[in-house]
Amino acid sequence: MHVINIILYCIYFLVAGIIAVYLLIPGFFLLVYLLRKLFRAKGYGEKKPLLTDREFEFGLIITAHEETEFITPLVDSILKQTYGRFAIYVVADKCDISGLKFTDPRVNVLRPEDPLNSKIRSINYGISHFRPGIDAMIILDADNLLHPLFLATMNTYFRKGYRAVQADFKPKNTDSHFARMDAIGDVFNFFVEREMRMELGLSAAIWGSGIAVDLELYREVEYSSHLGGFDKKLQAHLLQRVPQIGFAREAVLYDEKIDSGASLETQRTRWINAQFKYMKIGFRLMLEGIRKGSFNIAYVAFVTIRPPLFLLLLIAFFITGLSFLIDLRLGFVWVGLLLLFGLSFAGIVFVKGRKLAGTLFMIPVFMMRQVFAFAKIGRANKSFMKTTHTKVMYIEEVLQQQRS
Repeated sequence: MHVINIILYCIYFLVAGIIAVYLLIPGFFLLVYLLRKLFRAKGYGEKKPLLTDREFEFGLIITAHEETEFITPLVDSILKQTYGRFAIYVVADKCDISGLKFTDPRVNVLRPEDPLNSKIRSINYGISHFRPGIDAMIILDADNLLHPLFLATMNTYFRKGYRAVQADFKPKNTDSHFARMDAIGDVFNFFVEREMRMELGLSAAIWGSGIAVDLELYREVEYSSHLGGFDKKLQAHLLQRVPQIGFAREAVLYDEKIDSGASLETQRTRWINAQFKYMKIGFRLMLEGIRKGSFNIAYVAFVTIRPPLFLLLLIAFFITGLSFLIDLRLGFVWVGLLLLFGLSFAGIVFVKGRKLAGTLFMIPVFMMRQVFAFAKIGRANKSFMKTTHTKVMYIEEVLQQQRS
């Protein structure tokens, strides 16, 4: 019995220690950010010099599935870029393309004969139609819009030697509580998992769109599954082959935020399923990072295997209750950790997305919807769960909103 108690205590302190680290990371990064601002210190990316004056050729793949009404505004935003060395490949899977008319020769509309029903297959289909001379590919969803300086910024980062660069995300729409809560999630995640990692010389986490990758580097990736999670597999591949995955804060991509609980559940069911499906890759990567002595690989892998944020908080609340049963002082320590995380979360939102801060009180509703999504993750292994979009907007409208 004594041995069993020791084992249980060891398990408790191991799990509690890992969860505590996850809770402390946002506060640490917020403190570093504020100190850098106070002393006007430059981040890692800002100090990195240009290595070439070459102008890179970008192939932009737009993956569309059954929806075409968003393609014209996105193509319009690309054609209004200040940087002109690019070609656009619209992969219109199961779409009626009769209304897609573009006169610019850089725009290629592709409609596969057989349904692809997979973002990975759509990307590969687009690449198979690339003209010679493309240096890097950029993956975009049909509901995206690009800031006019997007490609010029990406070119600058590739000139600095980066072979994989993630763009920043801003919301197209914030006209509902769910849209604002979705945007708050992006503000937090992009600050902790991309901006601050870049500031400290670590690899940024990549996203499902807005990622620019050296073409030959992408062609090396092999996918075991074509249903969800391609960005997790791609990230693991890139971590082992490039010194740092960059984050271009100045390359802004605008995407549509979900505006209903049903859309949120569909989206998060797919995301949560992909996160668990590729968790074993994170464990292998972490061991490899430790073996190689690479803090960059080990840290990114450690964060990759973190449970989704809502689940992390539920586990933390359970540990807090359990800690009170073990030792009253230990319980209060966990109450302090939860309060610190909450203050860090709110602080990041106030610093990076102040206009959204008024919706913070709705976060419990957002978490509950994700619990519902978690209960349905088995569906994501059986079908292509597409998020429905409704906000057709042009880049001028979005920029006007940003200025107001």
